[in-house]
Amino acid sequence: MKQREWKTPHTFVIIFFVVVLAGLLTYFVPMGMFETEEVTYDNQGQEDTRTVLIPETFEYMTDEAGEPATEGVSLFEPFGGAGFLNYMFEGLVSGDKWGSAVGVVAFILIIGGAFGIIMRTKAIDQGIFAIIDKTKGREALLIPVMFFFFSLGGAVFGMGEEAIAFAIILIPLVIALGYDAITGVMITYVATQIGFATSWMNPFGVAIAQGVSDVPVLSGAPFRIAMWAVFTAVGIIYTMWYANKVRKNPEASYSIKSNEYFRKHSQNQELNGKFTIGDSLVVMTLGLGIVWIIWGVVQDAYFIPEIATQFFTIGLTAGIIGVLFKLNDMTVNDIAESFSEGAQQLLPAALVVGMAKGIVIILGGDAADEGSVLNTILYQAGGLVDNMPEVLSASFILLFQSGINFFVVSGSGQAALTMPLIAPLSDIAGVTRQVAVLGFQLGDGLTNIIVPTSAALMGTLGAARVDWGTWFRFIFKFQLILFGLALIFVFIAVAINFS
Repeated sequence: MKQREWKTPHTFVIIFFVVVLAGLLTYFVPMGMFETEEVTYDNQGQEDTRTVLIPETFEYMTDEAGEPATEGVSLFEPFGGAGFLNYMFEGLVSGDKWGSAVGVVAFILIIGGAFGIIMRTKAIDQGIFAIIDKTKGREALLIPVMFFFFSLGGAVFGMGEEAIAFAIILIPLVIALGYDAITGVMITYVATQIGFATSWMNPFGVAIAQGVSDVPVLSGAPFRIAMWAVFTAVGIIYTMWYANKVRKNPEASYSIKSNEYFRKHSQNQELNGKFTIGDSLVVMTLGLGIVWIIWGVVQDAYFIPEIATQFFTIGLTAGIIGVLFKLNDMTVNDIAESFSEGAQQLLPAALVVGMAKGIVIILGGDAADEGSVLNTILYQAGGLVDNMPEVLSASFILLFQSGINFFVVSGSGQAALTMPLIAPLSDIAGVTRQVAVLGFQLGDGLTNIIVPTSAALMGTLGAARVDWGTWFRFIFKFQLILFGLALIFVFIAVAINFS
């Protein structure tokens, strides 16, 4: 009898059992809360304000006897309540247009739809074959060049969700060059998160963490720039090693099914081999649109609502060009149908965002001034920092932030929630606040590469048609390398009293 091969559970299944665990915790861990305050800090000449918790104000919610109270989650709650079976709906409709979950869900679906239109024109496919024809013998340069620029994007302006769109374009290209879908995810999303984690100026991570920790914003840049260079080099070397192995032996790929899908899709296309004026206009629209997005993010701090609208505009313009120039025999109806099909491809990733948010809702939410199990976990874990030697305290901060990132994936949200607690405790432990910020940014950014609660990761994997279980099997070893490297830099920072 043939032994049945063990198959990695679907992402939805994994998150469901995490929700079950979160539900069980509510029966055993009492709820706690903090008082909050507004803090103001200077960020590159602009005054920013964040609401942060006050560490010494933590208190448990109590029962009638004055004892810490637990409030086990019910199976179902009517009238908009948060019961166990409500986690999906409540997660999907939580938040606002500026972030998780509803804003990110809309962002992912609009990006998918916009690129559905762009890909329907076949202009990108024509461009891919034109690039392949002109870069024969120099294909290997694509990996280090793309990885470098995406890492720089993550470091400079906190690039993350935007990688989804680039993955849709670049994954078919790297597969056509003989690599695989995993390589495409590495040079886009993974590169951005390495840059995000090691940044010296990321406005959504290190800048906020420094601001709320009373550390001069953008200080310590030389150390972080050197760290970014090392991490980026390691990422490039690992990606090139894997990509070359796949090119020599396609069976070594972790994403064989995805690769076959993209190759089959490419083979089934009716391409005339000519890069027409219409094709060039679509590509030019995409290029100018990306410049517009980068300008908006850097100059005016555009975020999810603006970027989603920009991608929609790019997709709509490409569709109109496709109709006018009859690219791939496009009609007006094809614009609508391809938008729907593109959004449908990223629907699973959008659903994961809601499910992941449901975990936090079951734990009572992530608001510091409202009773929740998450606040209690935060307080108890934070209290361990001041009972350890300096190096262990710094390492624990890295571990702690990595764990919290499973529940609070937003870099800015996590900074506002954890740094007001960790920063003063690091003083007691003899660790500089700059080291505490370093532990935060590395723990936050690097785990975005692996946690299934990351909307940007799941969106990119959706674009690559790679399920999270397959991704986990591939990325686990690289994640250990990154974590080991992060510990080395934390040790160095402690040794030189980084401040």
